[in-house]
Amino acid sequence: MSAAPARGRSRKKPGEVLVRRRILVVDDSSLMRRLLADILAQDNRLELVGEAVDGLDALDKAAALQPDVILLDIEMPRLDGLGFLRAARLEVVAPIIVVSSLARLGSSASREAIALGASDIIPKPSGVVSLDIAESRGAVLLAAIHACPPLLPAAGARA
Repeated sequence: MSAAPARGRSRKKPGEVLVRRRILVVDDSSLMRRLLADILAQDNRLELVGEAVDGLDALDKAAALQPDVILLDIEMPRLDGLGFLRAARLEVVAPIIVVSSLARLGSSASREAIALGASDIIPKPSGVVSLDIAESRGAVLLAAIHACPPLLPAAGARA
């Protein structure tokens, strides 16, 4: 009897190439970036390609790394998440999932984020630093990432 694949992992069929979705995590808290990275590491279909500490850093890294999905906090120094969404409208094609304590469902921040192009909102469960995010939102976050449509390769894009 064979064991089932680990949670969040899928079996690769013979001859099948595993295409990993490239993720950029944007949060000013190094602890939250680490917690989100730990959630991503549970799924072999996802690859953390970069981390940014604020919206300005994220604009640079999104251009350089060309991620498939961006996880974005709202409350950050220099350029906050809503400012990033405004600037990213013309520069970033990746779906953006907001992961923030300010973006409770129905809040003005979440409504504005959606209006600015965020593809989904995942509220942090217990404030700015949510140590329990993996247990309470990990599966929801992974599902939201996989629900994002794949990006079409552009001419001359990375292989």
